Amino acid sequence: MSTAQADHRPRVVTTRSVMNMKKTGEKITALTGYDFLIARLLDQVGIDIILVGDSLGNVVQGHETTLPVTVDDMIYHAKAVKRAVKNALIVVDMPFMSYQTSVDDAVRNCGRVMKEVGVGAVKLEGGAHIAEIVRHLVRIGIPVMGHLGLTPQAINKFGTYEVRATEEGEAAELIADAKVLAEAGAFSIVLEKIPSELARRVTAAVPVPTIGIGAGAGCDGQVLVVYDMLGMTEEFKPRFVRRYGEMAEGMRAAFRRYIADVKGGEFPRREESY
Repeated sequence: MSTAQADHRPRVVTTRSVMNMKKTGEKITALTGYDFLIARLLDQVGIDIILVGDSLGNVVQGHETTLPVTVDDMIYHAKAVKRAVKNALIVVDMPFMSYQTSVDDAVRNCGRVMKEVGVGAVKLEGGAHIAEIVRHLVRIGIPVMGHLGLTPQAINKFGTYEVRATEEGEAAELIADAKVLAEAGAFSIVLEKIPSELARRVTAAVPVPTIGIGAGAGCDGQVLVVYDMLGMTEEFKPRFVRRYGEMAEGMRAAFRRYIADVKGGEFPRREESY
């Protein structure tokens, strides 16, 4: 086995090992996963983190935003992912209005996810205004991943999915928020769609790993929506998504062949029958 192959053997990943990866300089790999089959494939190839994202509202449920997603939706998909995974750290997005209302609501809902699914951590969007919630969750044993920059649950506040923190005032606030989240006990922070130089500044300013999505190469790790990087969401082509496959066209081609074979009497053949 080559050194490169050995370095990417599946290993059990925890919040502690993710934090250690920042210290050692090893880049953190993360992709979203919403079902058993994709989660199993991700785990088999050694992905570090599988994020059960509330982006399932867009790519699985067909909503325009993530806002309709419920805690029950997240638990359902997280259970499917959990059944497949032996090594990766599973992180579950907490959906809109499941934690913002009070510490008690956050404990109740995050506790359900941890207890009913058995995942490694939850992810919350927001900065200083949720620091008390993060601090309390961590204190009672629920690891928290933060999320700053473009926060899709706040789309009605922003009114756009454009790049965030392009002006110095918002950039300074984002750096301050990252420091507050780290101080509150977040073990890592997602930075979404912010200028790459700002992401570098945030990464240098906090002791916990940063995981970028549309935030440049200066973060400690990267995450993408799995359907985006596989080329299944053809209408969604932001500059930060590198397509590692064109699965949509390949799937359509397979479906067309199946339809033609059935209609033409070519499927099933004798050897495919009992």
